[in-house]
Amino acid sequence: MKALDFLWILGGVLLNAVAQLLLKAGARTAGEITLSAGARALSRTALGLAQNPAILGGLGCYVISVVVWIVALSRVQVSVAYPMLSIGYIVNALLAWWLFGENLNAQRWLGIAVIIVGVVLVARSGGHT
Repeated sequence: MKALDFLWILGGVLLNAVAQLLLKAGARTAGEITLSAGARALSRTALGLAQNPAILGGLGCYVISVVVWIVALSRVQVSVAYPMLSIGYIVNALLAWWLFGENLNAQRWLGIAVIIVGVVLVARSGGHT
């Protein structure tokens, strides 16, 4: 895979990962959302989330990531590009641990290692359109 192609893919993946982290940060401000809270409470929660800067930032990152991803797909086979989305799992696991104090136990570290090996194998397989 060409370096520029990989950078397009990585850009889309990282924007998607940032979107997830921003959505998590915004969701934390709302607390746990339960569907049994009633329509009025859910409406207030939804309105609050719709005005939350982190939620809006996350949605913005998603929109930009789609544009970047389309550029990547115009350059690389989808069978190569799509597995690269798993890089986002690694980024999100590490940043969620750092930012939100989420647990990274040995089993998760092993899973991250397997993902890294898989990404390297797919990236080295070629995949130009």
